[in-house]
Amino acid sequence: MSKRIGITLIFLSVLYVLNAQQKWNYPAVDKKSYALFLQKDWKHLIAFNDSARQNGIDYFNLQARTGIAWYNLGKYRKSTPWFEKAWKNDQQMEWLQEYLYYSLLFSGRSTEAGRIAKDFTVGLQEKINYRRMQPLRLAFEAGFSFNPDFGQLQASQMHNGAGVGSDYGEGFLLKNYYFGSLDYSHRIAPGLNLNHNFTYLGVNREEQLLWGSNYNFPMDIKQYQYFLSPHFALGKWYFSPSLNLTWGNYDLILGNYDPNTFYTVTRKYSDFIFSTSMWTHWGNISPGAEINLANINNSSFTQASAWMTFYPLSNLRLYLTPRVYFKSDAENSFSYNTFGLSGGFQLGQFHFYGNYLDGEMENFVESGGYVIGNFPGHSTRKFMGSIYFPFAKKYQFVVRYINQDVIEKYQVYRNLTRDNFIEYSYIKQTITAGISWNF
Repeated sequence: MSKRIGITLIFLSVLYVLNAQQKWNYPAVDKKSYALFLQKDWKHLIAFNDSARQNGIDYFNLQARTGIAWYNLGKYRKSTPWFEKAWKNDQQMEWLQEYLYYSLLFSGRSTEAGRIAKDFTVGLQEKINYRRMQPLRLAFEAGFSFNPDFGQLQASQMHNGAGVGSDYGEGFLLKNYYFGSLDYSHRIAPGLNLNHNFTYLGVNREEQLLWGSNYNFPMDIKQYQYFLSPHFALGKWYFSPSLNLTWGNYDLILGNYDPNTFYTVTRKYSDFIFSTSMWTHWGNISPGAEINLANINNSSFTQASAWMTFYPLSNLRLYLTPRVYFKSDAENSFSYNTFGLSGGFQLGQFHFYGNYLDGEMENFVESGGYVIGNFPGHSTRKFMGSIYFPFAKKYQFVVRYINQDVIEKYQVYRNLTRDNFIEYSYIKQTITAGISWNF
């Protein structure tokens, strides 16, 4: 009896294997895959194609259909690898070229999309408005920053708290500043883009001096910034070196040898930042790192950071980026400096972006060397919120709000040497608005 059961089980196993081999063959897989494709049953199509590959069947149409299924589900970062596999097998299909291009574009990999488009058909290049060299984006943004605690600090009589007495006391209060920024990006070769930015800031501060009596002098600072950054991709790796040149001037009132007498000097300053960033894309994550070599406020330092961006929906509708900053200067070796957390999400046509920083930010560099904290004093936290919304297809508006604490010093000098000081703090609030034109 047991022998018959054993023979029966062996026979059934052979039938099962033969049936499985008969089921998982190229004609049957292609027929079923194509039927699911026509039905637009994307989830079942993905599951079926995965099973076919587990059984050793994979070919051009299966790869392309898997990519199209993920694409139609809005999972662009999952669709791209399948289009790339199909692309390696056949680069002549115009429909595949278009899917690959837009899957890269909607995944945040526009530089790769621009590089690969050089091999597209002329008709598709015209359809997507692609040229080997072309302008990409022009943007203008303006803003106003103010210190809501200015009046309170102005009347606080800090020289009493600092114990100036018959010595020389000096402090500076930010009142407000305004700025305008012009940004231009263009492609100079397939896979190589160049970004330029010019920014002007007009800063209004008040200089408080106690020298014999208490005096308040207005202080205007004019600051200019030029930012240059090429952006290119080598294989799957992105690189972005950048150079930030910042310069300005202001008139400073200084006490003369006798109390109640002063003279004016014109001060000029210049800062520079050289940065190099690199990052890549692995499925739904994008790790990266950056190093900055800078001289700000006559202080040379090196700053480094590393980050990891997560795309839980496999597209740009939701992303989150934790980032850690390290810093070293002439007095301190590399050590932890600041933690950052940024992210964005999209609701309908509106895109929301936020950024939070927490740490010891003095002469701080962020955003690839573009945004610098070269104001006097230091900061321990900063957060920003932005709203982007499109207009007439090629235009996009942005509105931002920035809130940052600033800590500065009221300094006492005795015999021309720094002596005692007290710290004071305020909240710097900034509102900006801008428009960009995508060519």
